[in-house]
Amino acid sequence: MIYSTAQEWRDAAQKRVLLFAMSGLGKTYLSNLVRAQGDWFHYSIDYRIGTRYMGELIADNAKREAMKVPFLRDLLRSDSIYIGSNISFDDLKPMSSYLGKPGNPDEGGLEWDEYTRRQDQFQKAEVAALYDTGHFIKRAYDLYQYPHFICDTGGSICEWVDVNDADDPIMTYLSSKTLMIWIEGSDDHTAELIRRFDREPKPMSYDPVFLLNTWTAYLAEFDIQPNKVNPDNFIRWAFAKALAHRQPRYKAMADRWGLTIPMEAVAKVKTSDDFVNMVADALEMRGSAA
Repeated sequence: MIYSTAQEWRDAAQKRVLLFAMSGLGKTYLSNLVRAQGDWFHYSIDYRIGTRYMGELIADNAKREAMKVPFLRDLLRSDSIYIGSNISFDDLKPMSSYLGKPGNPDEGGLEWDEYTRRQDQFQKAEVAALYDTGHFIKRAYDLYQYPHFICDTGGSICEWVDVNDADDPIMTYLSSKTLMIWIEGSDDHTAELIRRFDREPKPMSYDPVFLLNTWTAYLAEFDIQPNKVNPDNFIRWAFAKALAHRQPRYKAMADRWGLTIPMEAVAKVKTSDDFVNMVADALEMRGSAA
């Protein structure tokens, strides 16, 4: 880790951290808080994906739908109207809508080949955005004079790394640039995530092997053809399996390359100083356990 002790962390003129966790555990909350109260630059991986790497794909998808409407088609072809995504740190719906869900086209589903093509696009985009971390650390300091840096990652970071490989290129790179922190949730939080997702199922990105195995299992269990699958039913069914699939990956990432901080500690953070103290406490605990 780039900070070995709590004192080294406290004394660092440039504090650099990366947060990873399941959704709803406080990654963006902490990032927004320290950005608002201290000299911290907030780098959002999902925002970078949706603007730099997938912005054109997202906009073109919206235009493709608009072209189906004769009135909008004529305006688009004459450059009389503009269609683009209004993605923000707090609203990533344009990206989710592009990723989509597999299943019956009459119910808003995508054909499997198109769905996995978009999944592949997202994987490439997220990996590229993760590798942009070093660029933004330098940019934040040189251009904006922010001494401190916080990277707010998406939940799917664990899908693209090999946690059993000590030399995994993504994790080796990120841990050389930042102090990596896993926010660990509780069983109650996992249950709440499942309830929340059941009410509003949203597209997600998955490791290709896990995704294919899950899709195949769903078709077999419900004895259904791909073009008859209700898209929301499938992603609801897959979500709990995805959480169970991700949890050990997050833990292995933290054990090998970073720190673990419980969600209860995050809930107590109200200021940027609280954040610095929380990380220092976690470093002291890791040092004591070593």
